[in-house]
Amino acid sequence: MDVHNHAAIVTGGASGLGAATARALAARGARVAVLDRNAAGARTVAAEIGGIAAECDVTDEAAVLAAIEQSRDSHGPLRIVVHCAGIGTAGRIVGRDGPMPQEAFERTVRVNLFGTFNVMRLTAHQMSQNELVGEERGVFVATASVAAYEGQLGQAAYAAAKGGIVALVLPAAREFARFGIRVMAIAPGFFETPLMDELPPEAVQKLVSEIPFPARFGRPEEFAHLALAIVENPSLNGETIRLDGALRLPPK
Repeated sequence: MDVHNHAAIVTGGASGLGAATARALAARGARVAVLDRNAAGARTVAAEIGGIAAECDVTDEAAVLAAIEQSRDSHGPLRIVVHCAGIGTAGRIVGRDGPMPQEAFERTVRVNLFGTFNVMRLTAHQMSQNELVGEERGVFVATASVAAYEGQLGQAAYAAAKGGIVALVLPAAREFARFGIRVMAIAPGFFETPLMDELPPEAVQKLVSEIPFPARFGRPEEFAHLALAIVENPSLNGETIRLDGALRLPPK
C-alpha cells in the first residue's frame, strides 16, 4: 500500500520507535495520528510532522475508539496502524522476596498483549469498512520482541506478553484476509530508546557485545524503515520479522 495521503495511527508515538515511525510515515505523505499516554510528547511529535495527537491508554476501549474517531474526522478512512505502545518490565517468577506478585505479571501482559489486541480489534473493524485500495483495505503492524523467542532470566512476564503477540499475528492475518487487511509484527532487539538511556555505560557495553553485526543498538529510524517496507509490500502478511543484528539473547 502506498502510504501517501492515507490515514495512519501510531501508538506509543511520543518517543522512541513510535516517534520515528510517525516521522517516517509523515515524510512519505501519510496523515498521521500520534497516540500516547504522554499527551505532551504526542503533541510535540504531531506538531513536528503536521499530524494530530491523542492521549490514549491502549488498554482503554473508550480512549482508543475516541482516538480512531478523531483520526477519521481529521484524516479520513484509517488505512495504516503501527502499534508501538508497550512497557518493559523485569522480575523473576520466584525472587529473593518470594513469588512475583500476580499484579505485576498481569499488568505487563495487559499493556503489551491485551493493549495490542484491543487496538487491533478496534482499528481492524474500522479498516474492514473501507473501500479497497488496489487489493487491500488496511495494514496492522504490531511490535513484538526478540524476548518472545529467547526470554532471559527476569523476563518471564515480558517474554510471555511478546510471545503472545507473535502467536496472534498469523490467526489474525488469516481472519482478516477476507477484508483485505494484512497483519505483521516486528521483533526488535536492542534499540536506542528512552528505556535504554537509563542504563549505565557498563550495562550498555555488555548488551552491545552480544550483537554480532552491526555491533551497536538499533536506531529507531531503522525500525521505522522496516515498518514502512511492510506497509508498502502487499505480500508481507502473517509473519513476525526479527530486527536484531543477528542477536540471540543469552540466558542472562
